Parts: sequence; structure tokens; C-alpha cells
Amino acid sequence: MFRHSAFCLGVLASALIGSAALADKPSSPTRLTDEQLSSLVQYYKALHADPELSHLEVHTSADLAKELRSDGFEVTERVGQYSVAGMPSYGVVGVLRNGPGPTVLIRADMDALPVEEQTGLPYASHKHMVNVAGATVPVMHACGHDIHVTSMVGVARVLSALRDRWHGTLMLVGQPSEETIDGADALVRGGLYERFPKPDYALALHTTSTIPAGTVGLVSGFALATSTSMDVIVRGVGGHGSRPEDARDPVVLAANIVMQLQTVVSREISPFDPSVLTVGSIHGGTKRNIIPDEVKLELTMRTYTESTRQHMIQAVARIARAAALGADVPEDRLPLVRVIETEQAPALYNDPALVAKIRPALEAALGEAGVRDYPRIMGSEDFGNLGLAGTIPVTLFWLGVSDPAQAAEAARTHEPLPNIHSPLYAPVPAPSLRTGVIAMSAAALELLGH
Repeated sequence: MFRHSAFCLGVLASALIGSAALADKPSSPTRLTDEQLSSLVQYYKALHADPELSHLEVHTSADLAKELRSDGFEVTERVGQYSVAGMPSYGVVGVLRNGPGPTVLIRADMDALPVEEQTGLPYASHKHMVNVAGATVPVMHACGHDIHVTSMVGVARVLSALRDRWHGTLMLVGQPSEETIDGADALVRGGLYERFPKPDYALALHTTSTIPAGTVGLVSGFALATSTSMDVIVRGVGGHGSRPEDARDPVVLAANIVMQLQTVVSREISPFDPSVLTVGSIHGGTKRNIIPDEVKLELTMRTYTESTRQHMIQAVARIARAAALGADVPEDRLPLVRVIETEQAPALYNDPALVAKIRPALEAALGEAGVRDYPRIMGSEDFGNLGLAGTIPVTLFWLGVSDPAQAAEAARTHEPLPNIHSPLYAPVPAPSLRTGVIAMSAAALELLGH
């Protein structure tokens, strides 16, 4: 739970971060960030209290577009084209041209999650929305995208004010629907690199409570895994619960399939090839004494290689079919296995040369202690789609958002703080935003020249 006393300690700790040489300059990212920090915190709190689901980022995108225009960017709204016909995209692209030079893209994802917030913060979300499926759900920025968007607003202000210190083109992209991992693909489908300058580099940041505010984490090479979503419709023959011999029970069959799927990673994949297969949702049945006709399993798979991903997809289909045949399910009622093509993301590969190039700038801005090595993880992001299969160097770095005192206590007790997708996820605003703006501005300045 968020504590105001801890917040004050976090602000104090973050105020000490930054190299003296950079901070002493009359017009530096540090000084400009500090001057606007209060207004950024206000922007963040308003955004946190008014989150919007994937594909529905109406107000978030409009507010971001307004901010970018006020800083001199050429702004285009409604950028993107989803594979599902008729679905609107709320992508925002702001371009600031400042003479000849490289083009740097910075991305911030805008959408929130269907999570009911439990932080107790005075600016907590109490919002509910009707999602694209027509269901009313609670909404929360439980993944830190409100920090991402607000940091981008700060970066726009800083780099607009420092145009005498860089040359080239800065492209800021507000990305929709990252949580459904189809927003980056929609931007590319919508002509992102035909309608706007194709970048020489692409940068993004992502919040994490695993490191304290005032620090960032860098990963060189593979940073995030692929993501593949699958549905398995387990079909049977319905009947009365008192006469199972007259039916083919899909509930029991689904349970058997779930248990057998646990052997895919443990017995079919090399332990040196990190992989995850999770059945995250099971739906079936309407009443305790009715054997239903079908049960739906929703799966997610994570790995780093395409060959392993294909192996896992085939293993799911094989296991589901074999289990059904073993349960004497009729041929015309065998399971239906479907890969959801619109919910896939490639592994995120942080270009090593790009990481090496921006690291000294981050260390100069935050101090060497403010930049850490960070491990690769099995989570997924669709930011990699903006790299066009490795033709554009990309790097995503991690932004610490935990109060330093709480982070130290968590490290001592080995009790992790609530992290992304938790209803208790509560970044400390001021030091997190300050570090995010300074770090991203420093990285952009390094790439755009001095």
C-alpha cells in the first residue's frame, strides 16, 4: 500500500540523483524536468484516475495530442489499422523536425487494464467501462502506462526547449492497445513508416517495482519473450450429472488436458530454452447436475525462439486430440485448437550497440548507481513490432517506480512489492516521473547529437 511518508523519502532520494555537471547547466534535462515536475505529477494523477481500456483510448490520446501540439510537434491522430475491420485506432504521432540528422522514435503505450484498483490512493481509479466485447469491467492503470505517457509529455517539453542542443527528427508515438498486443502492429499496418519518417532508432521505457525510483535497468540482447495466445474448445457429449455413462464429459477431459499440458515445457523443451505455457482461463458448464457440451481453455505461451513456439503450438493440438480420443470422444467432437493471430508479439531484442550507445548518457544523467543491469524476463511486449523484424534498432529500458525505503525493506525481507497487473500497483509519482523524463531525454540527446 502507498504511504505518503515513504513517498517523501522517495522524492528526497530522487532529488539527489543526477550528475552535478549536467544539473548545473542553465538549460539541461535535469533543470527543465525539475521545473515542470509539479505539473507532470498533476497530469499523471488525472490520467491515473481516468484510465481507458485497449482500443478505447479516446480521451488519453486526445490529451496527449494536445500536449504535443503545445510543444511545437506536428501531430496526427487516429493513426493505425487493426486486422479486425472497422475497429478504430487511437494512435498518436507527433513529429518535431530540427534540421538534418537522425530520426529517433520514442514510444509510450496508453491503455489500461480490466483490474479493480485497491491502492486506496486519493487519485485511485473508480472507473468502469464497457469493453469491446460489451461487458462492463473495472479499469485501472495497473501496468504503469500512465507513467509512460506522462514521461513522454515531459520529454516533449524538455527536447522542444533544448532544440539548440540536437539536430534531426524526433518522433513521439502514443501507442494504443499494448495490453492486447496488437497496437504496435496496427500502427505499422496503418502506414507508420510510410506516412512519417522511418526512424534510425526506437526507444521505450517500462515501469517496474523491482527496482527503486531513481534508477533504470538495462538489458542487452533478448529482454522479453514472445507471446502467443491460444484457445482450446474441449467438446464432449452433454447429459445428466447422474448418468455420466450416457455422456462424454468435457469437464473431466479438460482437466486431463490441463494436467498433460504441464509436461510440454518440463519434458519436451530443453531446460536451456526458457519457455512458459499457462492455462489462464477455464469456462464451462451452467449447473452442477448438468454435464455440458463443451469447455473453453484459454492459454498463453512464452518463449524466445520461433522453433520452440511452433513446437509448443503443435504439442497443444497433439495433447488435446490424444486426450479426447482416449476418452472415446466422437471424431466429429474432437477439440478445436486455435491460435489467435491478432494476439501475438515477437521476442523483444534490445540492440546491443544501441544499449551500449545510450548507457554512458544515462549514467551521466542519473549517476552510475542509477543505471543497473536487468535480467531478461518471460513477460511480453509488442514494442518489438516497431523494429520491423530487426531492421530498426530498438531498446526498451526499465524504470524503477518503488519508494527506495520500501524497496530496501522488500529486499531485506524477500517480500516483493506489488508489481504490474496487481490491483495494488502504486508507483511513487514524482521520483518515477523525474527519472523517466531525465533518462529518456538524455538517451534521445545522445542519439540526436549535441
